[in-house]
Amino acid sequence: MKKFHVLITFLFSASILSGCLYPEERKSQNNVSYQNQLAVVQAAVDKFKEATGGLLPIKTRDMSVPVYQKYPIDFNRLTPRYLEEPPGTSYENGGEYLFVLVDVEKKPTVKLIDVKMSETISDLKLRVDMYKQQHRYPPYQKVVSKHLFMLDYPKLGLKDAPSVISPLTGTSLPLLIDEKGDIKVDYRLDLASLLKKSGKKIKPGEQIQDLIWKETPFVPAFSVKYTVNDKQEPVFLQ
Repeated sequence: MKKFHVLITFLFSASILSGCLYPEERKSQNNVSYQNQLAVVQAAVDKFKEATGGLLPIKTRDMSVPVYQKYPIDFNRLTPRYLEEPPGTSYENGGEYLFVLVDVEKKPTVKLIDVKMSETISDLKLRVDMYKQQHRYPPYQKVVSKHLFMLDYPKLGLKDAPSVISPLTGTSLPLLIDEKGDIKVDYRLDLASLLKKSGKKIKPGEQIQDLIWKETPFVPAFSVKYTVNDKQEPVFLQ
């Protein structure tokens, strides 16, 4: 898990540095629809895969890295032959998104991670680690599921419960902590919205977190596993 934490720190640092390294005219590219840029990057990935006999333009990550963060696109392998430059919304180009691949074995598909979410999680993780240095354990407040807890956020010097803004709905998603000390995003609100919109009926016990990347441009980064109860409401998979 150590390399996973290094990845988060790297994303945090890169997103800050991008504000200093790229001029304002480059930053203006962030206003271009990421939907259009997803299509452009997908075409470049497909061409690269075809030209290299099935290889993918991804950065090497440790096997312990969670699946949704495991396959970030390496734009150095795509530019300039398959792509003129990294898209303006990519963090490599001063943007707000990390472009990643999902479903790499069957149908490699380009999706996004919101770097702002990574920044918030990195900051909270740092606070938790500093607290643990003095108290041995994180400031657990309440059990919300097996191996998943709410944090006693005042003990971390926070005025409000930690959360991130969903790139899907703009709603506030709570941040939780697992027994290993890793920060997790509570996606139940987003999943409830997607289930309602899709009208799909899910069998209790069936995992549903993949619904996010299958139905939207984003992956459920820092997610735990979810299913539904008898009322078709998203719940943590025990």
